[in-house]
Amino acid sequence: MHNMFRRFESEIEHRGEIIVIGLGRFGSSLSRSLVDMGHEVLGVDLDPANVQAHTGVLTHVAEADTTNDQTLRQLGVADARTVAVCIGADVEASVLTTVAVSDLGVPNIWAKAMTEPHGRILSRVGAHNVVFPEAEMGTRVAHLITGRMLEYIALDDDFVLVELAAPRSLVGVPLGESNLRRDHQVTIVCHKPDSGLFTHTDRDTVLSAADLVVVAGRREAVDAFSRSNSTGAD
Repeated sequence: MHNMFRRFESEIEHRGEIIVIGLGRFGSSLSRSLVDMGHEVLGVDLDPANVQAHTGVLTHVAEADTTNDQTLRQLGVADARTVAVCIGADVEASVLTTVAVSDLGVPNIWAKAMTEPHGRILSRVGAHNVVFPEAEMGTRVAHLITGRMLEYIALDDDFVLVELAAPRSLVGVPLGESNLRRDHQVTIVCHKPDSGLFTHTDRDTVLSAADLVVVAGRREAVDAFSRSNSTGAD
């Protein structure tokens, strides 16, 4: 399985307006979330309907062909610190836009890839970070659809966080006495009591049957732990 998220350069602290190019499902969700977080966002798309849908939602919107470097200069991309290229099915436009943004010297370029080869090309032409949202969602849903997991987050190819109902084998036992790491090679990093808020766990934490827990560990170990506890195995 390929990495669903790749970071190629050192982390760059963002300042100023964020430019999101491509306002399809992913770009729309990203740009709206950034606005909700308090950032100014310029959304750019070639489709006038997408632009109209984000007017008044994003800080600024523009209808433009972003494969043209002169157009990007007119939009102020050359002065931007962070640009996210979220163009979907049009791989050629995605690559050409990333090249143009890179040629303008933007120091923090994120790009959405549809496939592994697409991602490799994006990284070679200037993207500092590449994400694979479709692949990530497919993997996440595959784990959630079985009903054992309530949430699933892959931090890399082989380390995950999952949210589960408290395993019956751990209810009523201080976590320090459960031998969880020795027997299952996983760690419960936090828990949410019934009608409470998530809080960290320690050796003295005692889970109840109504608790939710967040388990961290290698993918194979977490999957095995989830399977064994879904049937009430100790």
